Amino acid sequence: MIAAIKPAGSNTRGLLAYLYGPGRHDEHSDPHIVAGFAVLGMPDPGRDPDATLTQLARHLDAPVHLRNGEFGKRITDHVWHCPVRTAPEDRRLSDTEWADIAQRIVEAAGIAPPGDNLGCRWIAVRHADDHIHILATTVREDGRRPRLHDSGIRVGDACRQIETDYGLRQLKKGDRTASRRPAQAEMHKAQRLGWEQTSRDWLQDRIRAAIPHAGNTEELLAYLEAMGIAVKPRRGPSGDLLGYAVGRPGDLNKDGEQIFHPGGKIALDLTLPKLKARLEAAPPEEHPTARRDRPTTPWHQAADALDALQVGMVDDVHAQAHITALGELIEATAQKAPSHLQAELRAAARAFARAQRSQIRAESQVAHTLRKAARDIAHTATGPDGSALATLLAALVWATIVAARWHEAKNHAHQTEATRQTLHHLQTAADRALTPVVDSLATRRPNDQARRTLAHDVRAAVPDHADRILTDPAWPALATVLADAEAGDHKPHQLLKEAAAQRELATARQPARVLLTRIQHTSRNPAPNPRAEAARRRSAAFAHVAAQHPKTSQVPAEAGVPGAYQSHRVR
Repeated sequence: MIAAIKPAGSNTRGLLAYLYGPGRHDEHSDPHIVAGFAVLGMPDPGRDPDATLTQLARHLDAPVHLRNGEFGKRITDHVWHCPVRTAPEDRRLSDTEWADIAQRIVEAAGIAPPGDNLGCRWIAVRHADDHIHILATTVREDGRRPRLHDSGIRVGDACRQIETDYGLRQLKKGDRTASRRPAQAEMHKAQRLGWEQTSRDWLQDRIRAAIPHAGNTEELLAYLEAMGIAVKPRRGPSGDLLGYAVGRPGDLNKDGEQIFHPGGKIALDLTLPKLKARLEAAPPEEHPTARRDRPTTPWHQAADALDALQVGMVDDVHAQAHITALGELIEATAQKAPSHLQAELRAAARAFARAQRSQIRAESQVAHTLRKAARDIAHTATGPDGSALATLLAALVWATIVAARWHEAKNHAHQTEATRQTLHHLQTAADRALTPVVDSLATRRPNDQARRTLAHDVRAAVPDHADRILTDPAWPALATVLADAEAGDHKPHQLLKEAAAQRELATARQPARVLLTRIQHTSRNPAPNPRAEAARRRSAAFAHVAAQHPKTSQVPAEAGVPGAYQSHRVR
């Protein structure tokens, strides 16, 4: 059940004309009052042929007119309107049931608190099987205004209980992070102009697409302008950016002027302060890694960054930051992926936008590495090879699973559902990207003896999942990858253990494919040479001590250099 409270209005008679009228497409039938503040004696134009809409409007507006006559400041935002609709699969409710529902909603909203005889005047009009409209005038009988702050949250909670009590479809509890639903006028306008999306939805997609390309909010607005979007910045006397609004080309008002939408009205995480926090957060100090010391493509760098995502989610603010940055990486990947994968990846990015925001404040700077990976992909001029793309998409699937588990643990129902939708699209894209890679690798499968040896490595490294791996259709391709890695001085047994530790296999639909992408990623560089690494450490220690003794490089053995002394004059 959805109860959508509309913005406050000023014309009671005008709203009644719509509720009792035929509707925009003759969809209204038998309009009548099912409940109200005082049903007895109330004129109902739907049941009484002598009653008029004007009489009913005056009846509802009486406290408003009384207050406006007594006080100098007139009240004009007094019309409270809330349509309440059941799901298409729900049963047809009777007028008596709708009356009870309307009473519970106005009580929850604060329009007519329980046991308060001086509440606001209201009615519930039914003109269709599946919904009612509640209309109230927000001046109480004692002349005071009702307390409607957070009424949407309270009404939502009441609807969840009503669903349980009446056996209706159960919706998820709201958390005040959802985007505003399009108004009917917006939807009708989009339909009239032949647009697939309303202006605000269209603008939201474009802003999110621009975020990976921008290093700060000024760059973001410039990028939007370059895309042909109308941008109206709000600046202070110093020229500092204080806010912004954007407009869709061709979205004009009745006077032919561009219609602008503030960022916060498009989505709650697209306000200027929140965009600044994401784009302009100072990066943390970077620590060198021993694993990757060779330049890699942006696609491999992104997979590296995703490897650390689960470790980086050490607390709520870190987790929220990484999930927000993950959305940017999915968006950037969708923009640069091959055309046959873009539809699924764009759908994934659109779905994940809901999972990016919650009531938890993000510590944006901690996700700098992931955000940088998204920017590098957005700015790369070359597309990925098949293996790199398959590896990244597999990493994105796992990262989305991690995000879904975190949201589920925090009881973020809407975000959990959004990550599941995202996962469906990402898995479809990942399967499409990996299929030609697997087919190509399978044509180079090792001989029977080599496969038996590698199968032994699988059983030793991941015994709990060995049977699933060895019966997976992708096992011949995985065997090829392991053989190639072994030729590059890697140990298959160790690679398998590392890959299984990075991505648990219990939930993997095709474990051999999961291991294949992980091992291709981790084995793309030569295996580290222990002797070379020891020599490198000795060399570094020697250089450090030599810097402290500029006249001679005689270094005691305790510094880590073999021998009692090295007699070499530094000139």
